[in-house]
Amino acid sequence: MQGYKHILLAADFSEHSIEVAQRAKNLSQQFQAQLSVVHVTENLPISSSMDGQVMPFDIELNEELMQLTKQRLAKLGTELGIAEEHQWLVIGSPKIEIVTLAQAHNVDLIVVGSHGRHGLALLLGSTANGVLHHAQCDVLAVRLTE
Repeated sequence: MQGYKHILLAADFSEHSIEVAQRAKNLSQQFQAQLSVVHVTENLPISSSMDGQVMPFDIELNEELMQLTKQRLAKLGTELGIAEEHQWLVIGSPKIEIVTLAQAHNVDLIVVGSHGRHGLALLLGSTANGVLHHAQCDVLAVRLTE
C-alpha cells in the first residue's frame, strides 16, 4: 500500500476535537505526509427587522467571531506543527468546503470527527457523512465518544 502524501484535518473545535487532531498528526508522521488543517464556519445568519427588511448579521460581532476563530486555528496549527500556509479558515457549508478544499490542494486523506449519531440527527446530515459521500479521496471518520 502506498502511503498518504497530504492529510487534511477538518477541525471543528468541539470538546473532543483534540482526539481527531492527534490522530491526524500521528498519521502524518507515520506516512511522512504534509498535514494541513481547515475550519469551516457556517454562514452567519441574516436577521429580519420589524418591517420585514433583511439585515445582515452584526458586522462587528461577525469580525470579532472570525478573529477569535483565526486565533484558535493558529493555536491548533502551532500545537500540531502546521505552517500558516496550510491553515485555512473558510466560510460556508462544512461538508462542501472541506471536499472542495481537499480537491484544490490534492489531499489524499481527510480526517474528520464523527459523533456516530443515529435516527433524526443522522437524517439531518452530519459533516462527516457529507464529506464521506462526496470526497474523491479517502476519509477517516474518527469516532468520538460522548
